[in-house]
Amino acid sequence: MKVLIVDDEEMIRAVIKEYIEFEGGEADEAEDGMEAVKMCRENDYDVVVMDVMMPRLDGFSAVKEIRKFKNTPVIMLSARSEEYDKLFGFEIGSDDYVTKPFSPKELMTRIHAVIKRSSAAEAPKDYYEFEGLKIDVKGRNVYVDGEKAELTPKEYELLFYLVENRGVALTRERLLNKVWGYDFYGDDRTVDTHVKMLRGSLKEYRKFIVTLRRLGYKFEV
Repeated sequence: MKVLIVDDEEMIRAVIKEYIEFEGGEADEAEDGMEAVKMCRENDYDVVVMDVMMPRLDGFSAVKEIRKFKNTPVIMLSARSEEYDKLFGFEIGSDDYVTKPFSPKELMTRIHAVIKRSSAAEAPKDYYEFEGLKIDVKGRNVYVDGEKAELTPKEYELLFYLVENRGVALTRERLLNKVWGYDFYGDDRTVDTHVKMLRGSLKEYRKFIVTLRRLGYKFEV
């Protein structure tokens, strides 16, 4: 486990680093967003713990820059707990959001969870099974309690992208870009309509597709 800790407060960096090293991990430190972007270009990390409010370049802006060249998981840290800040953090590509003051043990739990989700997303399988929902990736077939579900190609692509990124909050914009393509001319209603149809096809297993209010969706088991 290799972690980049980005915070302008030396004490916070020291506490997080101590916990990471105690669990046998490695930790690099950066005191502002500009330094963090530079270090992410030069190194590979399993996760970045990024403070929001920092001099020179704030955490949100740093994440935007990092997302231009890497998909390293990011956990945002902030003394602000407003819903808007959390939603904005997810919209720009962060994977989790922790409000200060925080428990170092809880942060470590979140770090492990984000790394685990990222590893699962980076290694897609040929076959998935969640209770009575079975997804044959190679055959592009979906079975609900043993019965083949009739999905449109776009419904299947949407389902597979949700499953491949299970546990991750996905904005409608991200779903549009990844499933329909960057040049697709559409809006949020396109995603909502297809999710509604997909849920109908999945029957009781629609429960796995969770709506995130004002944000998007998440596949959660």
